[in-house]
Amino acid sequence: MKIQDFNFPEKNFFIEKFGGDVYAVGGYVRDLFRKKSSREVDLLIRKHSVDNIVKMLRPQGKVDLVGKSFGVIKFTVEGRTYDIALPRSDVPRPAEVPGHKNFIIHADPDLPLERDLKRRDFRCNSMALRLADGEVFDPFDGMKDIKKSLLRMTDEDAFPNDALRVLRAARFASVLEFTLDLSIYAAARRIDLSGLSVERINEELFRILLDSPRPSIGLEHFFILGVLEQLYPELYAMTLTLQDSVFHPEKDAYGHHTVWHHTRLTVDQACRFSRMFDLIPARKLSLLLAALFHDIGKPHLTRWDYKKDRMVITSQGHDVKGVDLAKKNFDRFKIFSWNGFYIRRTVLFLIKCHHRPSELWNNRDTVTKKAFNRLAAEIEGEIELLVYLDAADRAGRTEKPVEKLDREAVWLLDKFKEFNITQETIRPLIQGRDLIKLGVEPGRRMGRILKKLYALQLDNEFETHEEGLKAARKILSEEDG
Repeated sequence: MKIQDFNFPEKNFFIEKFGGDVYAVGGYVRDLFRKKSSREVDLLIRKHSVDNIVKMLRPQGKVDLVGKSFGVIKFTVEGRTYDIALPRSDVPRPAEVPGHKNFIIHADPDLPLERDLKRRDFRCNSMALRLADGEVFDPFDGMKDIKKSLLRMTDEDAFPNDALRVLRAARFASVLEFTLDLSIYAAARRIDLSGLSVERINEELFRILLDSPRPSIGLEHFFILGVLEQLYPELYAMTLTLQDSVFHPEKDAYGHHTVWHHTRLTVDQACRFSRMFDLIPARKLSLLLAALFHDIGKPHLTRWDYKKDRMVITSQGHDVKGVDLAKKNFDRFKIFSWNGFYIRRTVLFLIKCHHRPSELWNNRDTVTKKAFNRLAAEIEGEIELLVYLDAADRAGRTEKPVEKLDREAVWLLDKFKEFNITQETIRPLIQGRDLIKLGVEPGRRMGRILKKLYALQLDNEFETHEEGLKAARKILSEEDG
Protein backbone atom coordinates (compact mmCIF):
# COMPACT_ATOMS: atom_id res chain seq x y z
CA MET A 1 0.00 0.00 0.00
CA LYS A 2 1.19 3.50 -0.80
CA ILE A 3 0.33 6.96 0.53
CA GLN A 4 1.03 9.93 -1.71
CA ASP A 5 -0.73 12.65 0.26
CA PHE A 6 1.64 13.27 3.15
CA ASN A 7 4.07 16.04 3.82
CA PHE A 8 6.19 17.79 6.43
CA PRO A 9 8.66 20.66 6.02
CA GLU A 10 11.94 18.76 5.55
CA LYS A 11 10.55 15.69 3.77
CA ASN A 12 12.36 16.35 0.48
CA PHE A 13 15.57 17.21 2.31
CA PHE A 14 15.65 13.77 3.97
CA ILE A 15 14.82 12.02 0.69
CA GLU A 16 17.63 13.90 -1.05
CA LYS A 17 20.10 12.86 1.65
CA PHE A 18 19.04 9.26 2.28
CA GLY A 19 16.90 8.20 -0.69
CA GLY A 20 14.91 5.04 -0.08
CA ASP A 21 16.56 4.34 3.29
CA VAL A 22 14.58 6.86 5.35
CA TYR A 23 11.16 6.07 6.84
CA ALA A 24 8.61 7.86 9.01
CA VAL A 25 7.63 5.58 11.88
CA GLY A 26 5.46 5.41 14.97
CA GLY A 27 2.90 8.06 15.84
CA TYR A 28 3.28 10.07 12.63
CA VAL A 29 2.24 7.10 10.49
CA ARG A 30 -0.52 6.10 12.90
CA ASP A 31 -1.97 9.61 12.88
CA LEU A 32 -1.91 9.77 9.09
CA PHE A 33 -4.38 6.89 9.02
CA ARG A 34 -6.41 8.55 11.79
CA LYS A 35 -6.52 11.72 9.64
CA LYS A 36 -5.02 13.65 12.54
CA SER A 37 -2.10 16.05 12.45
CA SER A 38 0.97 14.92 14.36
CA ARG A 39 3.18 17.32 16.30
CA GLU A 40 6.24 15.12 15.89
CA VAL A 41 7.86 13.19 13.05
CA ASP A 42 10.06 10.27 14.11
CA LEU A 43 12.37 8.98 11.40
CA LEU A 44 14.18 5.69 10.89
CA ILE A 45 17.26 5.57 8.64
CA ARG A 46 18.62 2.22 7.47
CA LYS A 47 21.97 1.25 5.92
CA HIS A 48 23.80 4.28 7.32
CA SER A 49 26.03 4.43 10.39
CA VAL A 50 25.47 7.00 13.12
CA ASP A 51 28.69 8.78 12.14
CA ASN A 52 27.62 9.00 8.51
CA ILE A 53 24.15 10.36 9.39
CA VAL A 54 25.67 12.97 11.71
CA LYS A 55 28.15 13.97 9.02
CA MET A 56 25.37 14.45 6.46
CA LEU A 57 23.08 16.38 8.79
CA ARG A 58 25.51 18.65 10.63
CA PRO A 59 25.98 21.21 7.81
CA GLN A 60 22.22 21.69 7.61
CA GLY A 61 21.24 22.17 11.27
CA LYS A 62 21.90 21.36 14.92
CA VAL A 63 22.73 17.73 15.68
CA ASP A 64 22.57 16.20 19.17
CA LEU A 65 23.74 12.61 19.51
CA VAL A 66 21.52 11.27 22.29
CA GLY A 67 23.21 7.87 22.37
CA LYS A 68 25.62 6.36 19.90
CA SER A 69 25.15 2.78 21.12
CA PHE A 70 21.40 2.88 20.53
CA GLY A 71 21.56 5.18 17.53
CA VAL A 72 19.29 8.11 18.36
CA ILE A 73 19.94 11.58 16.98
CA LYS A 74 18.01 14.80 17.56
CA PHE A 75 18.21 17.02 14.49
CA THR A 76 16.96 20.60 14.66
CA VAL A 77 16.43 22.67 11.55
CA GLU A 78 14.39 25.85 11.15
CA GLY A 79 13.18 25.52 14.74
CA ARG A 80 11.82 21.98 14.22
CA THR A 81 13.35 18.95 15.93
CA TYR A 82 13.26 15.44 14.47
CA ASP A 83 14.07 12.28 16.39
CA ILE A 84 16.12 10.14 14.05
CA ALA A 85 16.98 6.54 14.85
CA LEU A 86 18.75 3.58 13.33
CA PRO A 87 17.10 0.15 13.34
CA ARG A 88 17.66 -1.31 16.78
CA SER A 89 17.85 -4.71 18.41
CA ASP A 90 17.27 -5.57 22.05
CA VAL A 91 19.87 -7.42 24.12
CA PRO A 92 19.00 -8.74 27.63
CA ARG A 93 20.21 -6.38 30.37
CA PRO A 94 22.59 -7.90 32.93
CA ALA A 95 21.14 -7.86 36.44
CA GLU A 96 23.88 -5.56 37.73
CA VAL A 97 23.23 -2.87 35.09
CA PRO A 98 20.61 -0.30 36.26
CA GLY A 99 17.72 0.86 34.10
CA HIS A 100 13.94 0.68 33.80
CA LYS A 101 14.13 -1.64 30.77
CA ASN A 102 15.02 -5.32 30.91
CA PHE A 103 17.16 -4.97 27.82
CA ILE A 104 19.88 -2.82 26.30
CA ILE A 105 19.31 -1.33 22.86
CA HIS A 106 21.97 -1.61 20.19
CA ALA A 107 21.86 0.16 16.84
CA ASP A 108 22.19 -2.02 13.77
CA PRO A 109 22.00 -0.20 10.38
CA ASP A 110 21.47 -3.48 8.53
CA LEU A 111 18.73 -4.87 10.76
CA PRO A 112 15.65 -5.85 8.70
CA LEU A 113 12.86 -3.29 8.97
CA GLU A 114 10.39 -5.82 10.34
CA ARG A 115 12.73 -6.68 13.22
CA ASP A 116 12.86 -3.03 14.26
CA LEU A 117 9.08 -2.65 14.03
CA LYS A 118 8.53 -5.81 16.07
CA ARG A 119 10.35 -4.44 19.11
CA ARG A 120 7.91 -1.48 19.33
CA ASP A 121 5.14 -1.31 21.92
CA PHE A 122 1.80 -1.46 20.09
CA ARG A 123 0.77 -2.64 16.66
CA CYS A 124 -0.67 0.74 15.69
CA ASN A 125 2.82 2.16 16.28
CA SER A 126 4.64 -0.65 14.47
CA MET A 127 4.26 0.73 10.95
CA ALA A 128 6.71 2.51 8.68
CA LEU A 129 6.25 4.86 5.73
CA ARG A 130 9.07 5.09 3.18
CA LEU A 131 9.44 8.77 2.34
CA ALA A 132 10.77 8.25 -1.18
CA ASP A 133 7.65 6.56 -2.59
CA GLY A 134 5.01 6.51 0.18
CA GLU A 135 5.17 2.72 0.58
CA VAL A 136 3.61 1.59 3.88
CA PHE A 137 5.05 -1.38 5.78
CA ASP A 138 2.56 -2.90 8.20
CA PRO A 139 3.72 -6.42 9.14
CA PHE A 140 1.61 -6.58 12.33
CA ASP A 141 -1.75 -5.33 11.02
CA GLY A 142 -1.55 -2.02 12.83
CA MET A 143 -3.89 -0.47 10.28
CA LYS A 144 -6.67 -2.86 11.29
CA ASP A 145 -6.23 -1.85 14.93
CA ILE A 146 -6.41 1.84 14.02
CA LYS A 147 -9.71 1.26 12.21
CA LYS A 148 -11.04 -0.51 15.32
CA SER A 149 -9.54 2.10 17.69
CA LEU A 150 -7.82 -0.81 19.42
CA LEU A 151 -4.51 -1.00 21.24
CA ARG A 152 -2.73 -4.38 21.08
CA MET A 153 0.80 -5.41 22.04
CA THR A 154 3.11 -5.94 19.09
CA ASP A 155 5.08 -8.68 20.84
CA GLU A 156 3.52 -10.07 24.03
CA ASP A 157 6.80 -11.67 25.09
CA ALA A 158 8.79 -8.44 24.72
CA PHE A 159 6.15 -6.04 26.08
CA PRO A 160 7.13 -6.45 29.78
CA ASN A 161 10.74 -5.56 29.03
CA ASP A 162 9.94 -1.83 29.06
CA ALA A 163 7.93 -0.72 32.10
CA LEU A 164 7.14 2.65 30.53
CA ARG A 165 4.79 0.88 28.12
CA VAL A 166 2.26 0.47 30.94
CA LEU A 167 1.98 4.26 31.32
CA ARG A 168 2.00 4.73 27.56
CA ALA A 169 -0.93 2.32 27.28
CA ALA A 170 -2.91 4.54 29.65
CA ARG A 171 -1.94 7.66 27.70
CA PHE A 172 -2.88 6.20 24.32
CA ALA A 173 -6.21 5.00 25.69
CA SER A 174 -6.86 8.55 26.88
CA VAL A 175 -5.36 10.72 24.14
CA LEU A 176 -6.28 8.52 21.16
CA GLU A 177 -9.48 7.24 22.82
CA PHE A 178 -8.50 3.67 21.95
CA THR A 179 -9.76 0.54 23.69
CA LEU A 180 -7.09 -1.65 25.28
CA ASP A 181 -6.90 -5.32 24.36
CA LEU A 182 -7.67 -7.36 27.49
CA SER A 183 -4.27 -9.04 27.43
CA ILE A 184 -2.62 -5.67 28.19
CA TYR A 185 -4.34 -5.43 31.58
CA ALA A 186 -3.06 -8.81 32.69
CA ALA A 187 0.47 -8.13 31.44
CA ALA A 188 0.66 -4.63 32.95
CA ARG A 189 -0.21 -5.65 36.49
CA ARG A 190 2.74 -8.04 36.56
CA ILE A 191 5.28 -5.35 35.60
CA ASP A 192 7.43 -3.62 38.22
CA LEU A 193 7.35 0.16 37.68
CA SER A 194 9.80 1.11 40.43
CA GLY A 195 12.72 1.61 38.05
CA LEU A 196 11.04 4.32 35.97
CA SER A 197 12.56 7.80 36.14
CA VAL A 198 10.40 10.57 37.55
CA GLU A 199 10.93 12.56 34.35
CA ARG A 200 9.34 9.83 32.22
CA ILE A 201 6.49 9.31 34.70
CA ASN A 202 5.73 13.03 34.81
CA GLU A 203 5.80 13.26 31.03
CA GLU A 204 3.15 10.55 30.69
CA LEU A 205 0.91 12.04 33.39
CA PHE A 206 1.24 15.57 32.04
CA ARG A 207 0.43 14.44 28.49
CA ILE A 208 -2.68 12.64 29.74
CA LEU A 209 -3.81 15.85 31.44
CA LEU A 210 -2.88 18.21 28.59
CA ASP A 211 -3.66 16.19 25.46
CA SER A 212 -6.71 14.08 26.35
CA PRO A 213 -10.26 15.05 25.41
CA ARG A 214 -11.19 13.42 28.74
CA PRO A 215 -8.19 12.95 31.06
CA SER A 216 -10.31 10.76 33.36
CA ILE A 217 -9.90 7.90 30.86
CA GLY A 218 -6.13 7.90 31.29
CA LEU A 219 -6.41 8.34 35.05
CA GLU A 220 -8.77 5.37 35.31
CA HIS A 221 -6.33 3.30 33.29
CA PHE A 222 -3.60 4.32 35.74
CA PHE A 223 -5.86 2.73 38.37
CA ILE A 224 -6.73 -0.41 36.42
CA LEU A 225 -3.19 -1.05 35.16
CA GLY A 226 -1.70 -0.78 38.66
CA VAL A 227 0.09 2.54 38.15
CA LEU A 228 -1.68 4.24 41.07
CA GLU A 229 -0.95 1.39 43.44
CA GLN A 230 2.75 1.30 42.56
CA LEU A 231 3.58 4.97 41.93
CA TYR A 232 0.85 7.14 43.48
CA PRO A 233 -0.21 5.59 46.81
CA GLU A 234 -1.82 8.90 47.84
CA LEU A 235 -4.15 8.72 44.84
CA TYR A 236 -4.69 4.98 45.25
CA ALA A 237 -5.99 5.62 48.78
CA MET A 238 -8.72 7.80 47.24
CA THR A 239 -10.07 4.76 45.37
CA LEU A 240 -10.78 3.11 48.74
CA THR A 241 -12.33 6.16 50.44
CA LEU A 242 -16.08 6.75 50.48
CA GLN A 243 -17.84 10.10 50.27
CA ASP A 244 -21.25 10.99 51.65
CA SER A 245 -23.81 10.00 49.03
CA VAL A 246 -26.04 13.00 49.79
CA PHE A 247 -23.34 15.62 49.23
CA HIS A 248 -21.68 13.52 46.53
CA PRO A 249 -24.37 11.64 44.61
CA GLU A 250 -21.95 10.79 41.80
CA LYS A 251 -21.04 7.11 41.68
CA ASP A 252 -18.99 4.89 39.43
CA ALA A 253 -20.29 2.09 37.21
CA TYR A 254 -20.41 -0.25 40.20
CA GLY A 255 -22.27 2.13 42.52
CA HIS A 256 -19.30 3.29 44.62
CA HIS A 257 -19.27 6.90 45.89
CA THR A 258 -15.48 7.16 46.10
CA VAL A 259 -13.22 10.18 46.31
CA TRP A 260 -11.42 8.82 43.23
CA HIS A 261 -14.55 8.83 41.07
CA HIS A 262 -15.35 12.41 42.13
CA THR A 263 -11.75 13.41 41.41
CA ARG A 264 -11.83 11.99 37.90
CA LEU A 265 -15.06 13.87 37.13
CA THR A 266 -13.57 17.07 38.58
CA VAL A 267 -10.48 16.75 36.37
CA ASP A 268 -12.66 16.35 33.27
CA GLN A 269 -14.75 19.39 34.19
CA ALA A 270 -11.60 21.43 34.85
CA CYS A 271 -10.29 20.32 31.45
CA ARG A 272 -13.47 21.64 29.83
CA PHE A 273 -13.05 25.00 31.59
CA SER A 274 -9.42 25.16 30.40
CA ARG A 275 -10.61 24.80 26.81
CA MET A 276 -13.56 27.12 27.34
CA PHE A 277 -11.30 29.93 28.55
CA ASP A 278 -8.31 29.05 26.32
CA LEU A 279 -5.76 28.64 29.10
CA ILE A 280 -2.12 28.44 28.09
CA PRO A 281 -0.66 24.93 28.63
CA ALA A 282 1.19 25.79 31.86
CA ARG A 283 -1.90 27.27 33.50
CA LYS A 284 -4.04 24.40 32.21
CA LEU A 285 -1.59 21.92 33.72
CA SER A 286 -1.68 23.79 37.04
CA LEU A 287 -5.48 23.72 37.09
CA LEU A 288 -5.69 20.02 36.22
CA LEU A 289 -3.00 18.99 38.71
CA ALA A 290 -4.87 20.94 41.38
CA ALA A 291 -8.08 19.14 40.39
CA LEU A 292 -6.28 15.78 40.57
CA PHE A 293 -4.83 16.43 44.03
CA HIS A 294 -7.48 18.70 45.58
CA ASP A 295 -9.03 15.94 47.73
CA ILE A 296 -5.86 13.97 48.37
CA GLY A 297 -6.19 14.68 52.10
CA LYS A 298 -9.58 12.98 52.45
CA PRO A 299 -8.38 9.38 52.98
CA HIS A 300 -6.49 10.55 56.09
CA LEU A 301 -9.36 12.52 57.63
CA THR A 302 -12.58 10.79 56.52
CA ARG A 303 -14.79 9.76 59.41
CA TRP A 304 -18.42 9.38 60.39
CA ASP A 305 -20.06 12.29 62.20
CA TYR A 306 -23.58 12.94 63.43
CA LYS A 307 -25.03 15.98 61.67
CA LYS A 308 -28.48 17.07 60.58
CA ASP A 309 -30.14 14.14 62.35
CA ARG A 310 -28.08 11.50 60.61
CA MET A 311 -24.63 9.97 60.33
CA VAL A 312 -22.60 11.86 57.73
CA ILE A 313 -19.21 11.10 56.13
CA THR A 314 -16.96 14.11 56.69
CA SER A 315 -13.34 15.01 55.88
CA GLN A 316 -12.80 18.22 57.84
CA GLY A 317 -9.45 19.88 57.18
CA HIS A 318 -8.64 17.85 54.10
CA ASP A 319 -7.62 20.97 52.18
CA VAL A 320 -4.75 21.74 54.57
CA LYS A 321 -3.76 18.08 54.84
CA GLY A 322 -3.90 17.88 51.05
CA VAL A 323 -1.23 20.59 50.71
CA ASP A 324 1.16 18.57 52.86
CA LEU A 325 0.56 15.34 50.92
CA ALA A 326 0.74 17.03 47.52
CA LYS A 327 4.00 18.72 48.53
CA LYS A 328 5.50 15.34 49.44
CA ASN A 329 4.33 13.92 46.13
CA PHE A 330 5.86 16.84 44.22
CA ASP A 331 9.10 16.38 46.16
CA ARG A 332 9.18 12.71 45.22
CA PHE A 333 8.53 13.43 41.54
CA LYS A 334 10.64 16.61 41.48
CA ILE A 335 7.78 18.76 40.24
CA PHE A 336 8.69 22.43 40.37
CA SER A 337 8.56 24.51 37.18
CA TRP A 338 7.21 23.56 33.77
CA ASN A 339 7.78 25.64 30.64
CA GLY A 340 8.94 28.55 32.78
CA PHE A 341 5.82 28.52 34.98
CA TYR A 342 6.16 27.64 38.68
CA ILE A 343 3.35 25.10 38.69
CA ARG A 344 4.27 23.66 42.09
CA ARG A 345 3.55 26.87 44.01
CA THR A 346 0.34 27.59 42.09
CA VAL A 347 -1.05 24.06 42.53
CA LEU A 348 -0.38 24.06 46.27
CA PHE A 349 -2.12 27.43 46.67
CA LEU A 350 -5.13 26.16 44.74
CA ILE A 351 -5.39 22.99 46.84
CA LYS A 352 -5.16 24.93 50.10
CA CYS A 353 -7.81 27.46 49.09
CA HIS A 354 -10.20 25.34 47.02
CA HIS A 355 -12.98 25.66 49.63
CA ARG A 356 -12.58 29.39 50.21
CA PRO A 357 -14.72 30.58 47.27
CA SER A 358 -17.67 28.60 48.59
CA GLU A 359 -17.18 30.23 52.00
CA LEU A 360 -17.41 33.66 50.36
CA TRP A 361 -20.56 32.60 48.51
CA ASN A 362 -22.19 31.23 51.65
CA ASN A 363 -21.56 34.57 53.38
CA ARG A 364 -22.28 36.73 50.34
CA ASP A 365 -24.72 39.00 52.17
CA THR A 366 -22.11 40.16 54.68
CA VAL A 367 -18.70 39.53 53.12
CA THR A 368 -16.56 42.61 52.40
CA LYS A 369 -13.71 43.54 50.11
CA LYS A 370 -11.23 42.60 52.84
CA ALA A 371 -12.05 38.90 52.46
CA PHE A 372 -11.62 39.03 48.68
CA ASN A 373 -8.32 40.91 49.07
CA ARG A 374 -6.96 38.34 51.49
CA LEU A 375 -7.98 35.40 49.33
CA ALA A 376 -6.44 36.97 46.22
CA ALA A 377 -3.22 37.60 48.13
CA GLU A 378 -3.10 34.04 49.45
CA ILE A 379 -3.29 32.60 45.93
CA GLU A 380 -0.95 35.29 44.54
CA GLY A 381 -3.61 36.67 42.22
CA GLU A 382 -4.53 33.40 40.44
CA ILE A 383 -8.19 34.30 40.84
CA GLU A 384 -9.52 32.74 37.65
CA LEU A 385 -7.79 29.40 38.27
CA LEU A 386 -9.25 29.19 41.76
CA VAL A 387 -12.74 30.00 40.51
CA TYR A 388 -12.45 27.39 37.74
CA LEU A 389 -11.26 24.77 40.24
CA ASP A 390 -14.09 25.59 42.62
CA ALA A 391 -16.63 25.37 39.78
CA ALA A 392 -15.13 22.09 38.52
CA ASP A 393 -15.29 20.66 42.05
CA ARG A 394 -19.03 21.37 42.19
CA ALA A 395 -19.55 20.11 38.66
CA GLY A 396 -17.64 16.95 39.60
CA ARG A 397 -20.80 15.70 41.29
CA THR A 398 -22.32 14.81 37.95
CA GLU A 399 -21.35 13.13 34.69
CA LYS A 400 -22.94 15.95 32.69
CA PRO A 401 -20.28 18.06 30.93
CA VAL A 402 -20.21 21.71 31.96
CA GLU A 403 -21.18 24.22 29.30
CA LYS A 404 -20.57 27.41 31.27
CA LEU A 405 -19.67 28.71 34.70
CA ASP A 406 -22.43 28.36 37.28
CA ARG A 407 -23.96 31.35 39.09
CA GLU A 408 -21.62 30.97 42.07
CA ALA A 409 -18.52 31.19 39.87
CA VAL A 410 -19.95 34.13 37.90
CA TRP A 411 -20.75 35.94 41.17
CA LEU A 412 -17.19 35.43 42.42
CA LEU A 413 -15.58 36.75 39.25
CA ASP A 414 -17.99 39.71 39.22
CA LYS A 415 -17.13 40.59 42.83
CA PHE A 416 -13.39 40.50 42.15
CA LYS A 417 -14.01 42.75 39.15
CA GLU A 418 -16.30 45.06 41.13
CA PHE A 419 -13.65 45.47 43.83
CA ASN A 420 -10.92 45.86 41.17
CA ILE A 421 -8.84 43.06 42.67
CA THR A 422 -6.13 41.69 40.35
CA GLN A 423 -2.57 40.43 40.58
CA GLU A 424 -1.44 44.03 40.21
CA THR A 425 -3.68 45.57 42.85
CA ILE A 426 -2.66 43.11 45.55
CA ARG A 427 1.06 43.74 45.14
CA PRO A 428 2.49 45.35 48.31
CA LEU A 429 2.51 49.12 47.91
CA ILE A 430 5.31 49.58 50.45
CA GLN A 431 8.64 47.86 49.88
CA GLY A 432 11.78 47.52 51.94
CA ARG A 433 13.44 50.33 50.03
CA ASP A 434 10.67 52.67 51.24
CA LEU A 435 11.36 51.78 54.87
CA ILE A 436 15.10 52.25 54.40
CA LYS A 437 14.39 55.83 53.36
CA LEU A 438 12.47 56.20 56.61
CA GLY A 439 15.49 55.00 58.60
CA VAL A 440 14.58 51.34 59.09
CA GLU A 441 17.49 48.92 58.83
CA PRO A 442 17.03 45.63 56.95
CA GLY A 443 16.28 42.79 59.33
CA ARG A 444 13.53 41.26 61.42
CA ARG A 445 12.03 44.60 62.38
CA MET A 446 11.70 45.61 58.75
CA GLY A 447 10.08 42.27 57.91
CA ARG A 448 7.60 42.64 60.76
CA ILE A 449 6.66 46.17 59.74
CA LEU A 450 6.24 45.20 56.08
CA LYS A 451 3.96 42.35 57.10
CA LYS A 452 1.87 44.69 59.25
CA LEU A 453 1.64 47.25 56.43
CA TYR A 454 0.57 44.61 53.91
CA ALA A 455 -2.17 43.45 56.27
CA LEU A 456 -3.38 47.04 56.54
CA GLN A 457 -3.33 47.34 52.74
CA LEU A 458 -5.42 44.19 52.33
CA ASP A 459 -7.83 45.54 54.95
CA ASN A 460 -8.25 48.69 52.79
CA GLU A 461 -6.63 50.97 55.36
CA PHE A 462 -4.71 52.57 52.51
CA GLU A 463 -4.89 52.29 48.70
CA THR A 464 -2.00 54.45 47.42
CA HIS A 465 1.74 54.59 47.91
CA GLU A 466 1.53 57.95 49.70
CA GLU A 467 -1.14 56.65 52.07
CA GLY A 468 1.06 53.62 52.72
CA LEU A 469 4.05 55.82 53.62
CA LYS A 470 1.82 57.74 56.00
CA ALA A 471 0.78 54.46 57.66
CA ALA A 472 4.44 53.43 57.89
CA ARG A 473 5.40 56.70 59.58
CA LYS A 474 2.56 56.21 62.05
CA ILE A 475 3.76 52.71 62.92
CA LEU A 476 7.34 53.94 63.40
CA SER A 477 6.16 56.86 65.49
CA GLU A 478 4.14 54.57 67.74
CA GLU A 479 7.06 52.21 68.15
CA ASP A 480 9.50 55.06 68.91
CA GLY A 481 7.05 56.51 71.40
